[in-house]
Amino acid sequence: MEFKHFLPSVILKPYVRHYYSFESDSAIEFDDTVFPSGDMEVIFNLGGGTWESSVKDQFIKTPAIELWGQITKPLPIKSKGKHSMLGIKFFTHSAAYFFNDEIGVFNDRIFDLSEIMGTAVKKLHEQLLEATDLNNRLALLEQFLIQRLVANEKRAFRVDKVADILNSMKRNPEESNISNIASSHGITSRYLQKLIYQNTGLSPKSFHKINRFQQSLKLIAKNEQPFTAIAYECGYFDQSHFIRDFKSFTGITPSAYIGNITPVNSLMQP
Repeated sequence: MEFKHFLPSVILKPYVRHYYSFESDSAIEFDDTVFPSGDMEVIFNLGGGTWESSVKDQFIKTPAIELWGQITKPLPIKSKGKHSMLGIKFFTHSAAYFFNDEIGVFNDRIFDLSEIMGTAVKKLHEQLLEATDLNNRLALLEQFLIQRLVANEKRAFRVDKVADILNSMKRNPEESNISNIASSHGITSRYLQKLIYQNTGLSPKSFHKINRFQQSLKLIAKNEQPFTAIAYECGYFDQSHFIRDFKSFTGITPSAYIGNITPVNSLMQP
């Protein structure tokens, strides 16, 4: 397996966290579980392998062009065959710049992007399959995203507002009072919650919990601190609070996770 990350151009830097490629020459089947990252993704499958994701306790084959909605709970997946994939990872809010639908409708599912964006994204997929190298493929992605960004420019003001709110919440994670957050941005609590959900698929509380969970994953991966220290550094009340939240997002305890950090989960994290 080979994972690579690529930064977007200056134009798309505010909207795309990174691009990534995933190549696997092995046809070995494996199971994995994807955890909430707080970000949406688009994945183009360019190889012969297949993926399946769990939908209502049944595994369903994912489409050639995948739109990953917000994952808010553990999502089991299965892999078969050799893979060649190219992905776009957005920021928490920034997928909303490129879609006409409210983001919340995509939660906890993998959708066929061609059913949402139509012939334009089908053509892009064909071009990616025909492209001779990775640089050409990335250039095609950038061209497509810039065109979508221009076409949806009327959405920019609202989504920019969401970005400001989320950035302030990340800068001040100890401020969890929705009324105070809303007041500081000159809006009502009700409008703040509606605005964030429509453009991220998350409530302010869920955003805070996933952001805190992601911080804990990074600290666990370093393996430099005991769980109690990680819990307090990430803003949990105590270790039991940390473990309870961690299990809700992964299905396992932190100690079980540390011995089983999989390549796919490393890829899917911000």
